[in-house]
Amino acid sequence: MKRERGLDYVLGADFGTDSVRVVVVDAADGSVAGSGVSPYRRWAEGLYCDPASNRFRQHPLDHIESLEAASRAALAEASGRTGPSTAAKVRAVSVDTTGSTPCLADGTGRPLALVPGFAEDPDGMFILWKDHTSVAEAERINALARGWGGEDYTKYSGGVYSSEWFWAKALHVVSANPAVAGAARTIVEHCDWLSALLAGAGNLGAWRRSRCAAGHKALWHASWGGYPPAEFLARLHPRLAELAGSLGTETWPATEAFGPLCEEWAARLGVPAGITVGVGAFDAHMGAVGGDLEPGTLLKIMGTSTCDIMVGPKPADDREKLVRGICGQVDGSVIPGMIGYEAGQSAFGDVFAWLRGVLAWPLRNLPGIDPGQAARMEDALLPLLEAAAAKVDPERSGLTALDWLNGRRTPDADQSLKGAIYGITLGTDAPALYRALIEAAAFGSRAIVERMRQEGLRIDRVAAVGGVAKKSPLAMQVSADVLGMEIAVSSSEQSCALGAAMFAATAAGLYPDILSAQAAMRAPVEKVWKPDPGRRAVYDRLYRNYRALGAYAERAAKE
Repeated sequence: MKRERGLDYVLGADFGTDSVRVVVVDAADGSVAGSGVSPYRRWAEGLYCDPASNRFRQHPLDHIESLEAASRAALAEASGRTGPSTAAKVRAVSVDTTGSTPCLADGTGRPLALVPGFAEDPDGMFILWKDHTSVAEAERINALARGWGGEDYTKYSGGVYSSEWFWAKALHVVSANPAVAGAARTIVEHCDWLSALLAGAGNLGAWRRSRCAAGHKALWHASWGGYPPAEFLARLHPRLAELAGSLGTETWPATEAFGPLCEEWAARLGVPAGITVGVGAFDAHMGAVGGDLEPGTLLKIMGTSTCDIMVGPKPADDREKLVRGICGQVDGSVIPGMIGYEAGQSAFGDVFAWLRGVLAWPLRNLPGIDPGQAARMEDALLPLLEAAAAKVDPERSGLTALDWLNGRRTPDADQSLKGAIYGITLGTDAPALYRALIEAAAFGSRAIVERMRQEGLRIDRVAAVGGVAKKSPLAMQVSADVLGMEIAVSSSEQSCALGAAMFAATAAGLYPDILSAQAAMRAPVEKVWKPDPGRRAVYDRLYRNYRALGAYAERAAKE
């Protein structure tokens, strides 16, 4: 379907870990007319978080304020490029978010942090995907699922439930905070709340909750009529069973409309009221479509963590093959009519940021250092390390590292695991450490690919989007070498926001389906990283060392 340029625009909003990014996209060809980025102010100040206890919370006001600011900036830029009438030509808006990022809310779906009395309570805020305060609760869910004598409700979630997900986080909050537990009337996933906010939907019965979020992280499956039954949830905590009653039983793919944009948010964004608000989804799933996902492709979203997304056909007899150890398989979570598969690593770019923070500690703490100069020096550390690490011979460094600094997401979720570096000597320097961490991240990716193939998924090619894919040539080359496969990187700077725009265009009826929108709007491939055959033998050996170190670390963690 060929559309005329300049007639219809859509907004895609990508809520990342640190900021929201909004793009104004021409629905005819996917060209970006304007973009805006707005950091979360309270999050940037470190409020409501405690990294030492793995608590990471975000205030909903950060999301509200940043969405308005980023959208205004994107539309202002678009107006300067394509004319002042651009805003009036916006037909739809869709959002993606990190996930699972749930929040306890009142009977209208309003996060409790927006309710008097809970404004400063972290337990009334959004619990970020990387919050690992609920490791014990996740293990309780796993133990119950395996031993209660009924259906194993984790079987479509790889057979392991993670502390990064919906029910574990909710269970932790209702168990630890009776005031929040008593005030809550529902649990909202971040992407669902944002769609409802834009649509002005205060009636929970009118919400269209995301198939993507519910299926991958909240144990929703059509075969058992929705979420796990009250009997199962009540064994974890009576409040969970009560709150689950507010969720309904249906979910919707992101190609569907959530509702019309309300008057308040039309005014705040500067676009027409009544345009389509799409059903929300997670950033990786929308970003995969924005980054050229198709059957047989493993699409890697490489940022602070990684999410690895695949799609495959539904079996003709509806006897779905279960894939062990991944983050879920859900009918329609990415593309309607196909099974969406998710895996990933709990830390990727965060691993390199951790090393930068360790090395920069003196800059931040020694007296007499100008803060502005210190910040500039810290920003220069990773490019400097990257250039030096590229010269390190992996055969000679003698280092083996684990990428589990924030636990392990896949294969076989276990957020209690820790990172490790083996082989350090008095001759080990910072570039060698940096390279070892890059190699560990690549080995983690290889473990995911091997598991998916062992479970019968076909991987013909690898594609990548995200900050690491654009900014770290060394990480991309090492990943290609370790995987032994080419990795195609999209030219889009904002693949997740672009994917959200594609879904907005589909929800508004500008395209008949998401694949048609993708074909018309996707960005071209910018770079293909080719594996170096000469590195294959050394990385095969180092990968065996990685697996051996990982096995030792797992045994030690259980002793």
